[in-house]
Amino acid sequence: MRITKRTNIAIRVLMFCAANADRLVTKSEIAGRCNTSESHLAQVINRLAQLDFLHTQRGRSGGIALGRAAEKIVIGDVFRKLEANVPLAECFADVDNTCPLVDACRLKLAIADAAEAFYAHLDSVTLDALVCDNAPLMELFMPAACHERA
Repeated sequence: MRITKRTNIAIRVLMFCAANADRLVTKSEIAGRCNTSESHLAQVINRLAQLDFLHTQRGRSGGIALGRAAEKIVIGDVFRKLEANVPLAECFADVDNTCPLVDACRLKLAIADAAEAFYAHLDSVTLDALVCDNAPLMELFMPAACHERA
């Protein structure tokens, strides 16, 4: 199973926001700490806000924060919602499926079962479990001003 770049970035964004839950964070901060472009981030942040995982505030003192508590964000939900339109294999695609085995192949069911097992495992993981008591992550996500003082 392969995770899309969008989902990978989304988890980084959520982890960054959880690690900085005491304040609004900016897109440029996230881009710098998560090694991604602001243009990719804008799309991901918009989608996460539509799904109520993030809250965005416009304006001069605006920024981004979690849309709910980190312990209420289930990683399986995030993956399901962001990966929902990405077919696992050609036979899962509605539009461009050209596989001649589609009506006889049992692999599609096996892949679907495996994907569900993958998501079921991620259902046991919450955002706070990824961030809490994770000192190396907190060091990476520390504001630049704190690194300069250290």
